[in-house]
Amino acid sequence: MTILFPLIYSAALTYLVWKAFKVMSNGWGISDNQNKGFTSSSFKQNKYTIHPELLDKSGNITQEELLTVRFSNDNDSTIEEKNSATD
Repeated sequence: MTILFPLIYSAALTYLVWKAFKVMSNGWGISDNQNKGFTSSSFKQNKYTIHPELLDKSGNITQEELLTVRFSNDNDSTIEEKNSATD
């Protein structure tokens, strides 16, 4: 039993490491294929995203005032400095 356990353990460890590398190699192959398809001319990323709640039924940005919430334990000093300068 003392000799059998290390052999089974080594075989299981070898099998799991082999499977891990096999799965990772599939992932590396997929990322290589995706990088070839996304060139600078065919893929352009927007610099900003508009939240869907800010759009009206026709897809334009709404002009209504937005409700904002400020929590009492907010420690952002830059907002307080801006408000005190405009008061």
